[in-house]
Amino acid sequence: FQGKFPMFVAQVKDWQRQKYSVIIMTSSKDRGLRLKEGLWDNKIEAVVLPEILSAPVEGQVVITYGKLFSGFEFPAAKLVLVSDSELFGRSKLRRPRKQYDQGLRISDFSEIKPGDYVVHVQHGIGKYLGVINLEVQGVRKDYLHIQYFGQDKVYVPTDNVNLISKYVGAEGHKPKLHRLGTGEWVKTKKKVRESVKELAKDLLNLYAARETIEGFAFNRDTSWQAEFEEAFPFNETKDQVKAITEVKSDMEKSRPMDRLLVGDVGYGKTEVAMRGAFKAVMDNKQVAVLVPTTVLAQQHLRTFKDRFRGVPAKIEVLSRLKTPGEQKKIIAALEQGKVDIIIGTHRLLSKDVRFKDLGLLIIDEEQRFGVAHKERLKQLRQNIDVLTLTATPIPRTLHMALAGARDMSIINTPPENRYPVQTYVVEYSKELVVEAIRRELDRGGQVFYVYNLVSGLERRVSRLQKHLPQARIAIAHGQMPEKQLDKVMVEFIEGEIDILVCTTIIENGLDIGNVNTLIVENADRFGLSQLYQLRGRVGRSNRIAYAYFTYDKRKVLGETAEKRLNAIREFTEFGSGFKLAMRDLEIRGAGNLLGAEQHGHMLDVGFDLYCQLLEDAVRLLKGEPRKAAPGQQDVEIELNISAYVADSYIEEPALKLDVYHQLRDIDNEDELKEFEIELEDRFGQIPREVQNLFLIVQMRLLARRVGIDSIKEFRQEVRISFDKETAVKGNILMTLAKDFPRQLSFSSVGGLVIKLSKGNLSGSELGKRIIEILCRFEELAGARDYLI
Repeated sequence: FQGKFPMFVAQVKDWQRQKYSVIIMTSSKDRGLRLKEGLWDNKIEAVVLPEILSAPVEGQVVITYGKLFSGFEFPAAKLVLVSDSELFGRSKLRRPRKQYDQGLRISDFSEIKPGDYVVHVQHGIGKYLGVINLEVQGVRKDYLHIQYFGQDKVYVPTDNVNLISKYVGAEGHKPKLHRLGTGEWVKTKKKVRESVKELAKDLLNLYAARETIEGFAFNRDTSWQAEFEEAFPFNETKDQVKAITEVKSDMEKSRPMDRLLVGDVGYGKTEVAMRGAFKAVMDNKQVAVLVPTTVLAQQHLRTFKDRFRGVPAKIEVLSRLKTPGEQKKIIAALEQGKVDIIIGTHRLLSKDVRFKDLGLLIIDEEQRFGVAHKERLKQLRQNIDVLTLTATPIPRTLHMALAGARDMSIINTPPENRYPVQTYVVEYSKELVVEAIRRELDRGGQVFYVYNLVSGLERRVSRLQKHLPQARIAIAHGQMPEKQLDKVMVEFIEGEIDILVCTTIIENGLDIGNVNTLIVENADRFGLSQLYQLRGRVGRSNRIAYAYFTYDKRKVLGETAEKRLNAIREFTEFGSGFKLAMRDLEIRGAGNLLGAEQHGHMLDVGFDLYCQLLEDAVRLLKGEPRKAAPGQQDVEIELNISAYVADSYIEEPALKLDVYHQLRDIDNEDELKEFEIELEDRFGQIPREVQNLFLIVQMRLLARRVGIDSIKEFRQEVRISFDKETAVKGNILMTLAKDFPRQLSFSSVGGLVIKLSKGNLSGSELGKRIIEILCRFEELAGARDYLI
């Protein structure tokens, strides 16, 4: 339920109507009491029981305490158990004040599981085996255990989690493990680096050539534009506002716009496009909207006409649903300038279609057009503004790599009042399917029933009609005559059909707010991206939507199929298209932007590193400084302090790893304090070993600010070494020596080193003393100009 309480209340009432007993398990007493209060406010009489000693009565709602990863529904016993994490959202720690405004971070460590392939910047591709706690010279720390070719293995200190990223390749692709101590990984990186350099050169040449072309500069917004935008019945999301501003700003420049707008299906890309279209029409320019299918053309026509109601703009559609006579009339009107906005399929690219004054071309899912169509598009788009829309995710890393080589806007925020799709992966049961469909029809909704064999569709229709005699059922598949298929789809969109029994023909682009239940039979036969796209067809309104991915109970699932179904069940939250272990999707997203020949290079080094190499190449060619690679330009800290997250504090390995990664990401003391409070709130009092981790992070933050390279402990002393560029005035060192009498000495051979005599100090006490010295040094350096 992802913390959406009204949605939970509605579901509990539904369970009560079906005479189910509901048990809710919360992690703390306070949470349980707050939940009880909330349910009573919504007329649900819940009771709190610290222990459940007998079965709850029919329709009773019981709140109890305990930890459970996920709940279950047991229809035979009329019992439902809901876990804390399902109600309040998965137990994933919030990143302190971090915002990734463009694209999505893909290497979230909570997504790395034992058995996953990972890429270490220095050692190459290995298999992650988990977190292991080791004692080295009397000091306990956690290490990431990574296996390489044969018996080779590496234990990576959790301090260096930033050197590791999850290996992301195409679905089903198993990378080769590298041998340690050979030049194999260095050669692979060199080959990919050379390839991306050529790619970066081509991209930048293309970009530079476009900068020199003279196009049409649209006027600034008029009061009509403001009125049109005010009429939008929803609140724009933050990302939408940013994308709209970027599009309009591009249109007002004299160079032609060529912007890619990326966003999950239903995230409001069309509204951005319509505002651009309105701006063009206001300057007496024509707008062409190119879509891949007739069904989508009809859908866009309805959306545009509805949104432009009251605006004196002539909107037409050109597709095979129009008779030859109608098409001829529309084409003639287009050439005479009597049509302002034309929406169409590839028919728009035919030689006989000419415009009087085309100003803006909007392309929906360009990658779905053929080679010949793309060539025609190239001719069309030479000096007009082009906005390309796509729902194929562009990961953040790739977006960063292409910054400056491609204009891109990314919408990651879901619209208001949109709920995640409730996803069930279950054995096929006729009763379950009929009950799910009946529930949807009872609330006036419609259903997609997907079965991917054309020969079995009729049989499914007869079976459903037998159990649901009142339902209006139709069939849709790619082998039907085009006109017949279009007719069925239009009738379904218009609400004249209740259940559409179909193949995966529905997987792309359909946006029908009234369809909120999806049944997929033999889901184990589909690819991950297909399952994700199918699920994206429901949940497009403010109603709760349900997706049932079913498999034959007599069949033993293969390992890949099981992994796929688990992944789709796991990622129910929004924007999970950017996350679904990214696998297939992000490789496809990258392929669309960069071309197929780069695919192999991505598989060689993993997606994250590939993007880093590409970003380096783009920066180099633009004459910008290269970004520091992970692990470079950071303070090296080697102290004999036991600093780790014990199993007794956080048991879940993925969550533990996320803590290490977030500590590594912290940029200032405010974030550190905030994270400490959150950790204590979630897991209780912080043990000493974890406090030591915070101590080391604070030390690193201070050291970074004052130009320190490393802090290392030796037998009798700790050496604090400054980088070679930092030269400090002697009076600061003298004051420091006075403040810490008989503890400090200094050396300037090969750069300044402050030596701290350990005396009786050790462990966290020694760590605190180092922090005191660094704080005082920063204070003195801030009070006077300390750099010579």
